[in-house]
Amino acid sequence: MATRTLAARLFSHKQALYKAATINSIPMIRPASAAARIAAGSLYRQPSGSLLAGFSTSTKVERVKTPVATAQYGQPTWMTHPHLMKEGEITPGLSAQEFELRRTMLMQSLPKGSIVISTSHRTRFMTNNIFYPFHQHTDFYYLCGFNEPDSALVLEKNDSPRGYKMTMFVAPKNANIEMWEGARTGIEAAKEIFGADEAIDANLFRYRIIDMTSRHENVYFDYPSPSVFMPMDIAKKLLNKPDSDAFSTTTKGLSPLIQEMRVIKSEAEIKIMRQAGEISGKAFIETMKFTNPKRLEHQVYARFDYECRMRGSQMMAYVPVVAGGSNALTMHYVNNDQPLHDGDLLLMDAGGELNGYASDITRTWPVNGKFTEAQKDLYGVVLHANKECIKLCTEENGLTLNQIHDVSMRLTKEGLARLGIKPLAHDVDRRLYPHHVGHYLGMDVHDTGDISRSRPLKEGMVITIEPGLYIPRDPAYPEKYQGIGIRIEDNVVIGKTVPHVLSVTAPKEIVDIEYCCASSAKSD
Repeated sequence: MATRTLAARLFSHKQALYKAATINSIPMIRPASAAARIAAGSLYRQPSGSLLAGFSTSTKVERVKTPVATAQYGQPTWMTHPHLMKEGEITPGLSAQEFELRRTMLMQSLPKGSIVISTSHRTRFMTNNIFYPFHQHTDFYYLCGFNEPDSALVLEKNDSPRGYKMTMFVAPKNANIEMWEGARTGIEAAKEIFGADEAIDANLFRYRIIDMTSRHENVYFDYPSPSVFMPMDIAKKLLNKPDSDAFSTTTKGLSPLIQEMRVIKSEAEIKIMRQAGEISGKAFIETMKFTNPKRLEHQVYARFDYECRMRGSQMMAYVPVVAGGSNALTMHYVNNDQPLHDGDLLLMDAGGELNGYASDITRTWPVNGKFTEAQKDLYGVVLHANKECIKLCTEENGLTLNQIHDVSMRLTKEGLARLGIKPLAHDVDRRLYPHHVGHYLGMDVHDTGDISRSRPLKEGMVITIEPGLYIPRDPAYPEKYQGIGIRIEDNVVIGKTVPHVLSVTAPKEIVDIEYCCASSAKSD
């Protein structure tokens, strides 16, 4: 009940806050200040000769002259990457104003005496000294846009014009480390670019957070996993765990509050997701052209990955499913190591990530470029369910994802009946169509996981619609249909009266798919 009350407060104030920002009623952070100071030739770094470089116990820094063109940070900025970002953006497509509004909305929803602690991911390693590509903790990223590991954000509610104090714990500049690991943003730039009121060496987090938390009655944070930058002993104290020197505070989960904000996307977020969908849609077109019976599943994966990256995606949003033939009967088949066969279908569930936002699209097409009649029969059932369910994706309809799933299940059963297929008892929801019709989509593929699918859909939500049909090799079903797996997944923005499909570029009509496959360059 409390969560729903908070959601109502957040939603009711969201548009008002955006409008208020246009008349400067909300204090803004100072990206222009950073530009001015860098243009003047000042960049702040730790003294290179210090024995404590990288492990400093103070925030004393040395000012050195550095031309703006050579200034380096731990991530793109509008000053260093004008080909990617516009002036005033913190991350590509998202302005400093947007991040300020997010923090303001969060802090306005909390009682007096509140402190928020949000921590980044750590660097994660595949093996000794070999790290995985870094991907930031999405709640942390949502609040500040800082994309370096081993960092923390602390927001303390107060009576200042801003309404809170923002402290960031980040890795300081260190020339020796940066020579090996790449540029860091550093302490001063955390204030100038990201708007922190105070920035502190991240090595001091475990010591400073104890004092900061003791001054507040309400502490909002999430119990960490091993991959998160939060000392476990400190987390136990915050949660008043037994056998710990617990603080006399009330602790509450932070992620549920942020998810209430994240589930409704801003116009800027939707624009990024539309671009991500278009990039992935074009990649599907080129991948369909590339497909033929001589290919291997992993080659198709590689082609899709290449096409997404060449169009701007930084990475795959998840490990793709590239399932030829009966491999498609496994919902999350990710081995992707079998050859394709003439006469089979290929089910591909894949999407690129763009500027921190995921796409999640599935298409199914014939390996040889032509559907058989049996394949067309089943494909038509799934396509009809997909299109009819998308029509329901409006706030005006007042439906939930669970209710749309029920519709998709009914449409699937009706389609099977038209084909003369009589499923065994309970087989439709257990084997023929065992997954849900959709989920929330955003910064995470399965976004805002704590938000129930029984909640009525609201304008600005983004979801997937992905009915499927998987006929097992079972004599209870006609032989011509056995071993066929089909899924058609689209990304949809909930509109007031009309849904908006972000994945419209990816072909899904039979005639369009066969046209793409026919234009293939088989000599690739």
